[in-house]
Parts: sequence; structure tokens; C-alpha cells
Amino acid sequence: MSGHSKWATIKRAKGAADAKRGKLFSVLSKDLTLAARDGGGDADFNPRLRTCIQKAKQANMPADNIDRAIKKGTGELPGVTYEEIVYEGYAAGGVGLIVEVTTDNKNRSASEVRSTMSKHGGNLAGVGAVAFQFERKGQFIIDAKQIDEEALMEVALEAGAEDIKNQEDHYEVICPMADYDSLSQALSDKEIETESSDLAYLPNILVPVEDKDTARKVLQLIEKLDDLEDVKAVHDNMDLTEGLLDEE
Repeated sequence: MSGHSKWATIKRAKGAADAKRGKLFSVLSKDLTLAARDGGGDADFNPRLRTCIQKAKQANMPADNIDRAIKKGTGELPGVTYEEIVYEGYAAGGVGLIVEVTTDNKNRSASEVRSTMSKHGGNLAGVGAVAFQFERKGQFIIDAKQIDEEALMEVALEAGAEDIKNQEDHYEVICPMADYDSLSQALSDKEIETESSDLAYLPNILVPVEDKDTARKVLQLIEKLDDLEDVKAVHDNMDLTEGLLDEE
């Protein structure tokens, strides 16, 4: 349910409280710092940083915040040292989870992720236990009101997209990791705004869920994990039966 659930998450976030906005800015700030640390502070020569700046601007992150995060990465301002960590685990019904974390304290993050999982019917798994059920790909979510499918295909396929899914109200564009920066730049050049753009873990094995209680438990666990300060993203391979929770 990756593309559909991503779109639903985006729509929920647009009406979220200030606390959610604060969490979003925190994630974006860490991404900017890491991008500047690894590739330098000049966006013209750092595709990852250029994409991060674009995402920050789309989220209406203040320019001062963006500049400060970049300078922390280049060492012009003091800042903490972040690590990027991936946790694997299972939710109710055997649904696989990939939890991306950016943290300055991996012991704290591990404890929070483990505790949240155990409280909501999940459990951490060993390295590689879940990862084989996912592929690392570039993923772009685009509102269908912006552009028609034929025009999007012309731009995206030329820039390296390998799949474009029409989900009626939005498009999901998928590309190999190596083409993520070039596709991001091509969309930006054509002034095609993305609702979301990330290097995401997309499922290649889906776990069907046909029971409402199980579905609720999985979604609640994902929400609680996503609320954790250090968690950047949560990816799942749940294949939710169509219409199962529509009336809720």
C-alpha cells in the first residue's frame, strides 16, 4: 500500500497541528545538515542538498532555518553529530516494517523504537530479517491536478523513471536510486511540484490484511513510530483489503 498510504499520510499531515509541523521541520533540518556534511554546502554541486532545500521550501520552512541547518553540516556553526540508522521489525499480522531514524543518540532511538513496537503489538527483528521484502527506490508523489499523465510521462521517463502509477487523484513516480537526483531536477526544471520525494523502501512482497482489528493495530503502530522525534520515515508492506476501513 506504499503509494496510496504515502498519499494519505501527506493529506493528513497538511491539516496537522503545530507539533506535527515542528516534527517535519526537525526531519528536514537533519536532512539538510547531513546533506551539507557529506557533499558540501553549495547546492549547485550537491544534488542531495539541492533536493533537501527544495523539500524544505515546499514545507514553508523559514529560510533562516534552512541556512542554519546547512551551516551546521559544513561546520560553520556548531551542531550535533547525526547518524542514519535503519531498524527492521514486524507489526501485527506479520506485516514487515522498515523504520528510518536520524539521531544523535542511537541508544535512545533504539530504546524508543523497541518500546513503541512492544506496546503496540510489534517487535524488532534482526538485520536482514525484513529488508529483503523491500527495494530501495526513488519515489515521487505528485498531485494529479498539476499535470496530465502524458506530459508527466514525457518528462519523467526521459529523466530515468521506471514506472509511473496513475492513482486517480495522484501519480506515483518510481525510479532507481541512481536516477533520483536527475529526476528530481527534471521535475523542478519543469516546475512540477512534488507532494513528497524520497529515497524510500518500497515493498516487493506484500502481506495481505483482511481483518479490521489487525489493520488498526498496524496503522496505530506506524503512527506511534512516526511520532517519535528521531524517526524520519516508516515503511510497511501491508496489503490492506480495499474498503476495509472506509467507514471509519
